[in-house]
Amino acid sequence: MLLIPAIDLKDGQCVRLRQGDLKDATIFSDDPLTVANNWFDQGAPRLHLVDLNGAVAGKPKNLSVIKQIVKSVGYDIPIQIGGGIRDMETIELYLDNGIEYVIIGTAAVKDPGFLQDACSAFAGHIIVGLDAKEGRVATDGWSKLTKHDVIDLAKKYQDFGVESIIYTDIGRDGMLSGVNLEATVKLAQAVNIPIIASGGVTDLSDIEKLCQVEQEGIEGVILGRSIYEGTIDFQDALDLADELSEEAE
Repeated sequence: MLLIPAIDLKDGQCVRLRQGDLKDATIFSDDPLTVANNWFDQGAPRLHLVDLNGAVAGKPKNLSVIKQIVKSVGYDIPIQIGGGIRDMETIELYLDNGIEYVIIGTAAVKDPGFLQDACSAFAGHIIVGLDAKEGRVATDGWSKLTKHDVIDLAKKYQDFGVESIIYTDIGRDGMLSGVNLEATVKLAQAVNIPIIASGGVTDLSDIEKLCQVEQEGIEGVILGRSIYEGTIDFQDALDLADELSEEAE
């Protein structure tokens, strides 16, 4: 089980949002590079970056900070990034600068042809972010709830050749209300590509629950507010995940 610390970037700072609301941001650090190095030093297997300004602008807005993070740790562990990735040039820019995985969210829903082209051109490097509430996919920074069913879209993207899917329950993200295990497992069982859980992870019991269903196809989990506010000690979480993986073997 990959435990993946999230670093959400807004105006060059490391922040966390509640339910994706840019107006409800908590600043955790003015120095995202130090934050990234801290998670790397603690043994993070991967980092999850989000360019929040980029998500609004539709193009990279925190590129200088992102480049610094990649230069510091990105050649030792994989980095995945999302936020406003809507054209092939942006994907190429990120991959050329050492990012391992590019996450496509809203653009995947609005322009499936773009996603298909991206998967073809950059095979093995494209992750789809599916953000949903009550089984329906949301777009545009979660401000619009579509009629698309999560599982139907996931199957479609699987056929395109996406590397994995990040599934976020937007009703729980940043709320420390517990992971939506049932919906995450249901999605993982419906497809043959890895699912990365996101949203609502609160304490070690959430890590334990996810590890117990890892064999269903849940590859990892993104940790945000819980590791910044201290409801989860990242080192304890890594130790628990390792212990449960050994028991499963």
